[in-house]
Amino acid sequence: MTIGPSSIGSWLAALGFQMEELTGSRVVGHLDVTPDHHTPWGVVHGGVFATIVESTCSLGASAAVADRGQFAVGVCNTTDFLRPVVDGRMDVVAEPVLQGRIQQVWSVEFTRHDDGKLVAQGRLRLQNVPLPGS
Repeated sequence: MTIGPSSIGSWLAALGFQMEELTGSRVVGHLDVTPDHHTPWGVVHGGVFATIVESTCSLGASAAVADRGQFAVGVCNTTDFLRPVVDGRMDVVAEPVLQGRIQQVWSVEFTRHDDGKLVAQGRLRLQNVPLPGS
């Protein structure tokens, strides 16, 4: 299975996340925030951030171990919300902190495109497991 930006899946596509780079050592993308991403109080729902953390890290970590017949599954997802976001583009960069034989840890930063200010940070711990059927 080839893992690339076109492999993000329908969940992220429905969210509107755009993947620009996907490797085993870096995932880059962005989200153009609309009212569809809002809570009833008019700011981006925290689940949007957590979804992007889980997805970008899982895809990048899986790309890192695909040649070993493995993929990576998230086992602990934490997200810190630093500034509210109402609209505009959020840039997303996910990179590994640790890539081990059994586990990986990835970190994600969400920044506002217009001024580069950090709005959220996430971290995902993953376990490398055999691909189904291997």
